[in-house]
Amino acid sequence: MLLPEVLLASYRREGEAGRAWIAALPTLVEESLARWDLVPDGVPGSGEASLVLPVRATDGGRAVLKFQPPRDESRAAVVGLRAWDGAGIVRLIDHDPASTTMLLERLDGSRSLADVGDDDTAMGVLAELMRGLTAVPAPAGLRGLADIATAMLDEVPAALRSLADPDERRLLRSCADAVTDLVDEPGDRLLHWDLHYGNVLAGEREPWLAIDPEPLAGDPGFDLMPALDSEWDAVVAAGAPTRTVDRRFDLLTDALDLDRSRAAGWTLGRVLQNSLWDIEDGRTALAPGQIIVARAMLAR
Repeated sequence: MLLPEVLLASYRREGEAGRAWIAALPTLVEESLARWDLVPDGVPGSGEASLVLPVRATDGGRAVLKFQPPRDESRAAVVGLRAWDGAGIVRLIDHDPASTTMLLERLDGSRSLADVGDDDTAMGVLAELMRGLTAVPAPAGLRGLADIATAMLDEVPAALRSLADPDERRLLRSCADAVTDLVDEPGDRLLHWDLHYGNVLAGEREPWLAIDPEPLAGDPGFDLMPALDSEWDAVVAAGAPTRTVDRRFDLLTDALDLDRSRAAGWTLGRVLQNSLWDIEDGRTALAPGQIIVARAMLAR
């Protein structure tokens, strides 16, 4: 089968292991089709990390196969999907433990929450999904926010030296201070970790269902950031991005019944995490969107 170019290009940059996985992927696809007695039923889709193949069973049932390398992240996704059991999120039908290939219910990949015209309506849907997802206790064995937060704080001194602007160094230090205040109370809820408009698709079983979780055990406040900056280019183009961030934050914290001060602190933790990743990639300035969100949270 022909693999999407975006997927091929991504794994060419992944080193020997990535190139080996992408080279073996066509064989894995054929083996998975045979394993579950499926036939392809549409054009494959992908991001930079995974292949999603629409399939049909012999009884006519429709599903998708999702292929990704057997990493900690993909194993965690299986654990999370099992715990949620389709409540507010795509249902895991089966999976292959060796390859972490997942057989999932099929949703409408052509319609996401990004297509909903009214931002308050879309954010309300996302908030209700998040409320249900974070109501589930995290299963044992998942990555924990305490470990992630501690590791972030260890990286801060070197990251500060990488930033050229003194104001941005002060802002990043404020984010780190917020995490320091919260690190001993990391929470124990099951977090999606990447719940934004593009990761909520239209379904048949429910009008909207989440996809592509990166499950984590922690405080729901740490899960807000992808929603706050969802479709960020459109937010900026519409003007008054700080007002949009504040409105979204209030809607989310109301729906999830969160303490706003604590949620703001963990959102600063996400700004810290995103900024550390950017600095690791060689950037010497904070992303403008991260600055806007950080200042909005610090103003609370």
